[in-house]
Amino acid sequence: MTHRVRFRDETELSVAEGESILDAALREGIGLAYGCRNGVCRSCMAPVTRGSVRYPEGQPKGLSDEEQAAGYTLLCQARPLSDLVIDVTPTEATAQPRTLAARVAHMEQLAPDVYQVFLSLPEGQRLPFRAGQYIDVLLSDGGRRSFSLANAPEDDHYLELHIRHVPGGRFTEYVFSSLKPGTPLRIEGPLGQFYLRSSERPAILVGGGTGFGPLKAILDHAFHQGVERPLHLFWGARDRAGLYMHEHVEALAQAHANLIYTPVLSEPQPDDAWAGRTGWVHEAVLADYPDLAGYQVYMSGPPPMTDAAAAAFTEHGLDAEELFFDAFHFSHE
Repeated sequence: MTHRVRFRDETELSVAEGESILDAALREGIGLAYGCRNGVCRSCMAPVTRGSVRYPEGQPKGLSDEEQAAGYTLLCQARPLSDLVIDVTPTEATAQPRTLAARVAHMEQLAPDVYQVFLSLPEGQRLPFRAGQYIDVLLSDGGRRSFSLANAPEDDHYLELHIRHVPGGRFTEYVFSSLKPGTPLRIEGPLGQFYLRSSERPAILVGGGTGFGPLKAILDHAFHQGVERPLHLFWGARDRAGLYMHEHVEALAQAHANLIYTPVLSEPQPDDAWAGRTGWVHEAVLADYPDLAGYQVYMSGPPPMTDAAAAAFTEHGLDAEELFFDAFHFSHE
């Protein structure tokens, strides 16, 4: 049995029995916001105004009882029990994800806990993607690990990943102890709906730690395209070492008059001799922009940062439909 799903703009979608709404949309080339695809990050949350859904593995972690009672669902996990009407407008579709063989071309340690890893694809193959999207590294046991692409689409001879060491994380432990140039990997992508939308609004980009990676791709691609709208990057890290490409961003800001760069350290060390901004990165944003009406905001980083920032930014006038985020959920399995 199939069910029909109708969206705010009257776009319709046929969802097969047992298929999630998001998977059906990806299959049909309909663009919906999403992130982790495992019911945690909340990027795909949307209100169902007619019909009902089920969750084969129970209520997702990212959906509260109050949100579920109010009619919200997570599209990556929801299976229709009936025809549905969902109050969200699909975005521009992105390239269909596919599985590819890749190989580690070279790697460089940028900080004590960050590796920059470059992947090459077989000769003659390329991965079309939007700046800001991510890929999954597919593990031999069926697991997968998600990493944002830090290179712009026009600079795709290699796929660039910024991988932070997660203590106890099986894959990142492997990266920091054993991964070497020449190692084969299987990847799937492109994934996600995190990319710079066409708009005349000034854009504020907020990165936490390696959440800088997709923002780097977005900035590099924007300047390649000649984007002239005002851009302000806030990059938060614990200490100076966490700003592992600080000089790269400073050079971008010097070369492009429409980019402002504000680095923020939450716990600068004595050896850092830091004279810049301190505290939480989203609080630095609000100090500079107490009224966010009329802006777009793009956030990428750990969930505590994106959750706190999303709540604070909307309280300060940001239109929720002008907020785009990519939350980094780390696996310790």
